[in-house]
Amino acid sequence: MKASKKTAIEPVRLTRDDWLDEAFRSVVAGGFDQVKVLSIAEKLKVTRGSFYWHFVDHADLIGSLLMRWKLQQLELDAHLQANQSGDPIKDLAFVVDAAFSQAGAALENLRFEQAMRAMSQQNAEAAQMLVEVDAARMDLFQSKFFLIVKDQKKARDLAALLYLAIVGSYQALSRPVNPPNIREYLQGLIAHYLVEKQVA
Repeated sequence: MKASKKTAIEPVRLTRDDWLDEAFRSVVAGGFDQVKVLSIAEKLKVTRGSFYWHFVDHADLIGSLLMRWKLQQLELDAHLQANQSGDPIKDLAFVVDAAFSQAGAALENLRFEQAMRAMSQQNAEAAQMLVEVDAARMDLFQSKFFLIVKDQKKARDLAALLYLAIVGSYQALSRPVNPPNIREYLQGLIAHYLVEKQVA
């Protein structure tokens, strides 16, 4: 009779991103005040000592979370900036579609950014990152509009209106209850009045 083999169960080795993912979920659930090392450790089923393999302290965790968000947003903007089909209306519509696809895919992203904007009132690091991301988004919108209207001032004004419209739509989409097809309705309004209407 063969002796049964005992399989040793290795402890789960968490990565830095595991901690950042759980911190992100904490922000989405209740804002940055909910990002507590002990609470996250309990959710990940590890001791708090595991945290210090990846981060110096709580401030390092928050700073790393903010930086990851900023780099993700700048990477997305760079991808959209590089997308050029030769049809400027189509390319701008693609930018709008990407903004709403991101919103539709995960309301968590909207709630995180809202929490970050609220925190930026007291956190200089968050405020600076938002300035950089907002500037990159505005540059993206303005460059796309310029290819259509051929006027820098008009392109800048339209970019500002588009950004305000998208931010306002995000606020509406983040509500717990919304009318049916609200995302499609808002996206259609923006596409019609701020994109298609620019074709003279």
